[in-house]
Amino acid sequence: MQQFIETASGIRLWTERRGRADATPLLLVMGAQASGLGWPDPLVDALAAHHHVIRYDHRDTGRSPWAFDEQPYRITDLADDVIAVLDGLGVEEAHIVGMSLGGMLAQLVLADHPDRVLSATLIGTCALSSAPYTAEDGTEVPADELPGVSAEVLQMWARPVEDHGLEAELDRRTEHWRVLAGDRIPFDADYFRALERHIIEHTGHHGASTAHGRAPYGDMDRTGQLAANQLPVLVTAAPAEPVFPPPHAQHLAQVIGAARLVEIPGMGHALPAAVHAPLAEAILQHTGTPSH
Repeated sequence: MQQFIETASGIRLWTERRGRADATPLLLVMGAQASGLGWPDPLVDALAAHHHVIRYDHRDTGRSPWAFDEQPYRITDLADDVIAVLDGLGVEEAHIVGMSLGGMLAQLVLADHPDRVLSATLIGTCALSSAPYTAEDGTEVPADELPGVSAEVLQMWARPVEDHGLEAELDRRTEHWRVLAGDRIPFDADYFRALERHIIEHTGHHGASTAHGRAPYGDMDRTGQLAANQLPVLVTAAPAEPVFPPPHAQHLAQVIGAARLVEIPGMGHALPAAVHAPLAEAILQHTGTPSH
């Protein structure tokens, strides 16, 4: 079921729900510049076999308004949108699953609105905490000295995005996924090209937004609140992660109370078919509804 919900600021966000209406809600929060359709259908369907799954388009993605230049916002406003989606759909509490920027938004919701969260799953993200990371040998590493984005990803992001038509844009997006996916799982270019073609058809155009890169990222540190958290939190570790490479996931699991870590073999900063089953299994076990 698809519908638009309106936020307090008057933004109408596209949402989609799958699964039984009486099943426990599970909200999927995608990363920067990514439509809700960035959650692949097979993964969504695996979760929807046990949950009432909700995914949505952030502002400036998909079918939600592309209006940053006329109505600018902060990244923290996107966390308010998470609550607006729940409110608009009449959901009091939900399991929250966030990837990349979505994982940061999930942390903000966990810290600021714990009464709305049943559990959180954090994928491919970094901690909104200034607490240091403690290495296996006991050495403390300041949070701001943890490894940064890989050089190959930074080079990709530094290239200007120009409109050379649909197929050229699909080429660019497919290459972007190749870089993000890492080198542990064979890259299936046809899979990611089809995923992006589906997103473009859903959006209605092949334009690329830069809004989330321009929105201010301030006021996001939640060190104390995350340390005091008592809700179940699952952190997925991805050995081929190029955006928030190890030990970012380990740091997350250390600084968030009640967090535990599960590795998804071969995973990078993408959702290829090879990770759907292990990722769904990890999420479902975490939410208390194992798939078998």
